[in-house]
Amino acid sequence: MKRTRWFYHPIFVFVISILALALSLFLYIYWYTKASANLVTIARRFDIDPHQVLKSETWVVILILSILVGFILIGIFAIFVYGQKTLQLYRLQHNFINNFTHELKTPVTSLKLYLETFLKHDIPRTDQMKYIRYMLLDVGRLSDNINRILNLARIESKSYGGEFVKTDMVQVVRQLITSSHHLFEGCRIEIHCPEGDAFIYPINVPLFEMLLINLFTNAIKYNASGVPRIDIFFEKQKRHIIVRFQDNGIGIATSDLKRIFKKFYQAGRSDDMTAKGSGLGLYLVQNIARIHKGKMVAGSRDSGEGSVFTLTLPRRR
Repeated sequence: MKRTRWFYHPIFVFVISILALALSLFLYIYWYTKASANLVTIARRFDIDPHQVLKSETWVVILILSILVGFILIGIFAIFVYGQKTLQLYRLQHNFINNFTHELKTPVTSLKLYLETFLKHDIPRTDQMKYIRYMLLDVGRLSDNINRILNLARIESKSYGGEFVKTDMVQVVRQLITSSHHLFEGCRIEIHCPEGDAFIYPINVPLFEMLLINLFTNAIKYNASGVPRIDIFFEKQKRHIIVRFQDNGIGIATSDLKRIFKKFYQAGRSDDMTAKGSGLGLYLVQNIARIHKGKMVAGSRDSGEGSVFTLTLPRRR
């Protein structure tokens, strides 16, 4: 991408425009003040009442002019902020399209290669089974990416359906781990909660499971250890229910902690262990947390020791 020269940069142009407008207003008031002083001197020299030369309404005009210029400055600033946000969104969408196209193209190319191999060659049954497993993995990747886009559309349009039912969240997590163990194969997931204590909260079960799957998938994908591990801690405070997801992955850079929940945002890393994604997983997680009147906060343990995602929900009487 071609770099914009500094004197063409929007921030530089904006600052110069503001300074020019403010300077023009200052010079106008300064010129009027000097001219008024000279007119008063001349009026007194010829025994003329200064109020007949300089009417009081003139200062009212200057005051109104200053207020209007202030509104113009506010308008310019608002347009500038909107333009910068639009530009940032465009860049994020551009990166998303590039990465998402790669995420779709790679499994499609792989599937095409395997199918052409089946078509052109007589392959032994053992090799066929091996290639079919690879093809199923590619189909799974395609399905995951398509589901993220569909889930994003449903959540943003508030057409996700389902009811909010008072449910024990611990049981929901356990049932998901049991029913979807094939998705987290090779990962150790442990639940830590006070014995005999239920964490009842009105949740939309399909949405809450989507939140869990995205967090578990990220913990496994961004992990350099031999055995990925996820510890889930449930805690009750006076006004909140806290659910903390702690993994042993590669962690999150400090500069990315406040931005990873943004739409299309992907944490930039130089190590080979970081897989590319669509930039939608954690955006969906945060939106699902807000739908449940809660908030998700990201944190990082010591370097290379994993990430911590904390879900805070209000306790309801």
